[in-house]
Amino acid sequence: MATPFISHLIKEQMSNGDRFENNHDELDFEFLGNIRGRDWRIQTNVYGNGSSVGREERYALWFDPAEDFHQYSILWTESHIIFYVDNIPVREIKRTDAMGGDFPSKPMSVYATIWDGSDWATNGGRYRVNYKYAPYIAEFSDLILHGCTVDPIEQTSKSCDITQSSIPTVVTRDQRKKMESYRKKHLTYSYCYDKTRFKSAPPPECTINPQEAERLKVFDPVTFGGGHRRRHGSRHRHQSQASHGIAI
Repeated sequence: MATPFISHLIKEQMSNGDRFENNHDELDFEFLGNIRGRDWRIQTNVYGNGSSVGREERYALWFDPAEDFHQYSILWTESHIIFYVDNIPVREIKRTDAMGGDFPSKPMSVYATIWDGSDWATNGGRYRVNYKYAPYIAEFSDLILHGCTVDPIEQTSKSCDITQSSIPTVVTRDQRKKMESYRKKHLTYSYCYDKTRFKSAPPPECTINPQEAERLKVFDPVTFGGGHRRRHGSRHRHQSQASHGIAI
């Protein structure tokens, strides 16, 4: 995908909000824009069953997504969700009893949108969209979908182009090493460590890594447990309305 602009937020998502308005599921890749000369940021998010708890994680990208196409993938099974960038797993969510209905479980469609996230995406609203540069364009190529088609009325699977045995169920040892290396270098936010949002305890599915928690304090010592805020922090909230839509 090529993203030749700075201020707007590009969102690639799986969602069923059109059919389940009050208890929708959602899996997101969100490009949060950048400041010239600095790394682009990307956010992943998970919603299940209309939960009000966003499960956001943010990372710096090691490339400029506006210069060339790259591969962004989501593996979603009954027990796992894995986000990939250029075939490198960057995030893994395992279904646990503690998540309950918050693990996405209903059929979803694929969407791509461009919308104005100035209020929160660009350093907490510090950098606004400049509409004199409109129109804004996102380009997509080589969209590949594998899975089962679902009857929209009966909500039952009609046909599948894959077999259960062909679906990865775990992150391989080599992939896990790459994921750990990526997160160590590029993870800048994880909801599990956000002491501002979750004052008493993180959501029950979170596994706390003390070393990861310590690294995140560099990015925001208040949010991640220490120090006094000297700058405006990011507001982590979900935006469901797209101000500009595109078709893929």
